Amino acid sequence: MKILTLCADRAAVAAQYLMRCAWLAMACMTSPVLADSWPARPVRLILPSAGGSGPDTIARIFAERLSRSLKQPVVVDNRPGANGVIGVDAVAKSAPDGYTLLFASSSSTVISQALLSKLPFDVTRDLVPVAQIFSGGIHLVVANDFPAQDLKTFVALVRANPGKYDYATWGPGSTGQLVMESLKRRNGLDIRHAPYKTINQIYQDIQGGRIHVAFVDATSSVPLIKAGKLRGIAITGSHRGPALPELRTMTEQGYPFDTDAWYGVFAPKGTPQSVVAAVHREILSTLSAPELRERFLQLNLVDPPLKTPEQFAQTVRVDLLVWQDIARANQIHLD
Repeated sequence: MKILTLCADRAAVAAQYLMRCAWLAMACMTSPVLADSWPARPVRLILPSAGGSGPDTIARIFAERLSRSLKQPVVVDNRPGANGVIGVDAVAKSAPDGYTLLFASSSSTVISQALLSKLPFDVTRDLVPVAQIFSGGIHLVVANDFPAQDLKTFVALVRANPGKYDYATWGPGSTGQLVMESLKRRNGLDIRHAPYKTINQIYQDIQGGRIHVAFVDATSSVPLIKAGKLRGIAITGSHRGPALPELRTMTEQGYPFDTDAWYGVFAPKGTPQSVVAAVHREILSTLSAPELRERFLQLNLVDPPLKTPEQFAQTVRVDLLVWQDIARANQIHLD
């Protein structure tokens, strides 16, 4: 049985490698003369998050490896504020020439659009999806003295104690709030939202006994879970994280929530298709680097999805509808 499992694992790895090669070959064939000179100068990667944040760490790791592939500097330009609106709008209004790109999460793009009725841009109209960098989930965690070991016992405990508990997230309109409010509505739970300014503050208060439940990102929480300083209850999204393979998804535990969080690269509307194809080709090449894959696995990020720009655009459209439905059903908005 072990031999069969090992063979199956090796076959899966080989199949994934062949798929990556096929995508690279397709991207190369779709890049005509117009993009031959790209990039002829440094590329600016606008990030709608603050320096030193989790997204900033991921973006800088990616940018450094992309710079080596392009043989041109890729400069991360932090534009935090207004739930990502400032940074996203800066790219939407930039010249469509491939030299100003957006590195953004689903939270800064589709979720912001789901929660804000008045935006200076439309994600599906004013941005061109180029490449999805990775997809994953967020962690539902509890304090060590919280009497629940999994999602089933968590739901039963909260349902039996209406109004007793609060749950923390990194702010109003966060992915964590949307997921928990959806879980509450579908299971008749009464647990109050306690928005925090930073995830580090959440960790301090969980370990200090001031709050017992939180949704946090799936990267910074890993060492704390492994060290036994807090307990992981579930991960959202369609798959488990590589750094905590024993932590089951919400869906696996009987509470379906398959929509993934993700990061992606976008270009301004009007960027020539040949330039989009060239950027996509170089990003695929970058993501195929073994050292980058290993670094991302350490951050609990799964292998990047192998999607064309058109497939990523479809993901953006579908996810926008999902988050809009959740926001509408739970009356969550930011304006």
